[in-house]
Amino acid sequence: MKRIFVIIMLFWNLFSGHCAEPADWANKARYAQSNIELSQVVDSARIVMMGNSITEYWEELHPGFFVENHLVGRGIGGQVSSQMLARFRQDVINLKPRAVVINCGTNDIAENNGPYDEDITMDNIMSMTELALAHGIQVVLSSVLPTDRFVWNTGVKDVVGKIGRLNARIKAYCEARQIPFLNYFPSLTADGSSMAAKYTDDGVHPNLTGYAVMEPLLLKQLIQSNLYYQNQ
Repeated sequence: MKRIFVIIMLFWNLFSGHCAEPADWANKARYAQSNIELSQVVDSARIVMMGNSITEYWEELHPGFFVENHLVGRGIGGQVSSQMLARFRQDVINLKPRAVVINCGTNDIAENNGPYDEDITMDNIMSMTELALAHGIQVVLSSVLPTDRFVWNTGVKDVVGKIGRLNARIKAYCEARQIPFLNYFPSLTADGSSMAAKYTDDGVHPNLTGYAVMEPLLLKQLIQSNLYYQNQ
């Protein structure tokens, strides 16, 4: 039911003609109380998962995975990279995590906040990365997940091409900065473009089966990058 509500709200915001932005455009209030509580607890194994609804639903569907692995979910449905950047200090830096895993770009390409500009999206991803590194927080950048259409904005053209080009730029940036690149894409697609039907219910968001594919990939990357406490 929550997913249906989010999609309806996205559709309404995109096409109703209501252009005024809310005062808390980045929704910094969403995790405000939880952030206060977490900031008072020292956890050297803490890793923040920064993202959109893909991250948000992951924690909702499998909360035990997050708790067991000291993962802190900071996903907000519908958000674009500029909104994540705006709340990055509150939802990541102030929590003093060991690392942050950033997954974004899906909603930028879906035009949730206006026309998509690949350069702006990359600028936001690089800014979040540089902010984290400047505060001693290690970074893992993940790929945009596969999809060939957005159910809330079917008018977006060349979805597969845009995802491919953005993923290529994220990977190249990671290689240049020696930052881990977590590529979920190949494991979730059967045709090189869309997400395999068994892994999703709407073509965009993974279901439990899809997240079950992503979880070992995440843990493997964290272990390889020396970011995971194996005795935790």
